[in-house]
Amino acid sequence: MTVNLVIGTQWGDEGKGKVVDYFSKDADYVVRYQGGSNAGHTIKVGEEVYKLHLIPSGVIQGKTGVIGNGVVLDPEMLIKEIDELKKRGIKLKLLIGDRTNIIMPYHKILDGAEEKYLGDKKIGTTKRGIGPCYSDKVARKGIRAIDLIDTNTLSKKLDDIIPIKQRILDVYNIDKKLNKKEILDTYSKYGEKIKKYITTTHIELNKAVKNNKNIILEGAQGTMLDVDYGTYPFTTSSHTIAGGSSIGTGIGPKHIDDIIGIVKAYTTRVGEGPLPTELFDKNGKYLQQKGHEFGTTTSRPRRCGWLDLVVVNHSCMISGITKLAITKLDVLDGLSTVKICTHYSLDGKKIDFFPADIEDVKQCKPVYKEFKGWRKIKESSSGFSDLPEEAQKYLKFIEKKLEVPIAIVSIGPGRKETIEV
Repeated sequence: MTVNLVIGTQWGDEGKGKVVDYFSKDADYVVRYQGGSNAGHTIKVGEEVYKLHLIPSGVIQGKTGVIGNGVVLDPEMLIKEIDELKKRGIKLKLLIGDRTNIIMPYHKILDGAEEKYLGDKKIGTTKRGIGPCYSDKVARKGIRAIDLIDTNTLSKKLDDIIPIKQRILDVYNIDKKLNKKEILDTYSKYGEKIKKYITTTHIELNKAVKNNKNIILEGAQGTMLDVDYGTYPFTTSSHTIAGGSSIGTGIGPKHIDDIIGIVKAYTTRVGEGPLPTELFDKNGKYLQQKGHEFGTTTSRPRRCGWLDLVVVNHSCMISGITKLAITKLDVLDGLSTVKICTHYSLDGKKIDFFPADIEDVKQCKPVYKEFKGWRKIKESSSGFSDLPEEAQKYLKFIEKKLEVPIAIVSIGPGRKETIEV
């Protein structure tokens, strides 16, 4: 039995979808443990491209996908994903945690209202109701998946919640009246459609552990969007780090065998907040265009910069990462020089840690080590030694600096464009 955890080490968009799909060949279960439809995982199999937001990546390989209780679930989007996969011939095996919190219409309205209210201090959310839903969960005012399959329970909860939400909308001067009957009817129908998937997933998964099944746990965003350890307040509203996986699935940490950290060969970020190695020159534009750095969920252009090992080391430390998966190495093809940030300079002092104060982060200047670039990685490369010598040096430096071994290197979007080290 193995339980492997796959997490992003940067600001998300590291290529978790492809890596999870790659490791899924030996898995029985693939489990999402946090986040919501703000995630976007792209999987390419041959000429087929799948874009998932809620359903775990492993379902493309016929594995059982589990949406854990740590996720906030948009049932409308989930049903659309289910229908789309079925149309494309995917035989879906899916389980949804009965304790999973549900994104409601007022969450989406409030998400947009709060961003508008913040103006130039906005967080840069996807406006999909993620933050407000997590807020209700913590405030014990959430609607859970189990509530959708009992109309009486759902009705009583809405009686308590809707008046409060209406008052909040009024404070934001939003001319929108919440219609309880409309919401109840709509979400009861959603419940009818997904109730066959709703179960006690934490019990199912712990039985799987006892029965020596192979399980992959996948997060939705990267470490630097973790609500505690990321660039707060420019973060998501959940725990993206390794510790969040046990909370979001019900699998105890002692059962996790390997923690695989996904590292994009450069750095990207969507939305607001500091990005110390951000490039505003032709190199930044090159990475954005060659890497197709536009959000799967929002289509927003991603900000690009050189690889930041201060960030990745921070991620390795707090999650106890045991293996690295380097992605998008091929995007660096053709650059005469590539750089890696090894430290920051803050107020004239050299530091090797990521500051908590967002104002300090904004003042950090990256300290770089330069490497000679390479022309092109051959598509036929099947081993580490097949890579250009300069690319090998680049990877070996990352491995040595982080003191974590590289397990795989991705040299393209396809499943087969992967080198095991």
